[in-house]
Amino acid sequence: MLWSKEVVPLSKTKFKIVYKSGTIDIVDLKGKEFIVVSVREPGSDGRFYAVDRDGVVWWTGPLTSGADDYKTPSGIYPVLYKKRHYMSKDYPDPSGIDNMDYSIFFTRYGHALHQGSVNWMSHGCIHISPRDIPVLFRWARPHHTRIVITRHSYMPFARPDLLRFHLK
Repeated sequence: MLWSKEVVPLSKTKFKIVYKSGTIDIVDLKGKEFIVVSVREPGSDGRFYAVDRDGVVWWTGPLTSGADDYKTPSGIYPVLYKKRHYMSKDYPDPSGIDNMDYSIFFTRYGHALHQGSVNWMSHGCIHISPRDIPVLFRWARPHHTRIVITRHSYMPFARPDLLRFHLK
């Protein structure tokens, strides 16, 4: 089941995965590029953080995630594929306009980071603002970039880099 684990940041590149069974794994993404998604829930940041292979947080921005009935699954996932223009099959827009542009898919169930309003919650995807999603879309590489979904704050690890780049 997708919701059977918790991901806890331990450092800028290390994460603890706690499974419902009680099993614990430590994953170190040092030397890899990844996007941390700290979902918009109590105890989290409601932000994404793009981390390059050198472990530098080089981009951040606000996001919204799954509403209570559609929680975004925690975990560490590879970028499976990307679609520049995309219409949700489960929740199509009545206007016929693509409602998931710049989609970066990370589960086989259709979860993706995509362009959307950061003012309302989603059906499980991650909404990224129109300002930020093209940057992530160009940078993220299928089967190389990882998506880390956590319900914990990542800001303590990102803050030094963000201050260095004058981002907050």
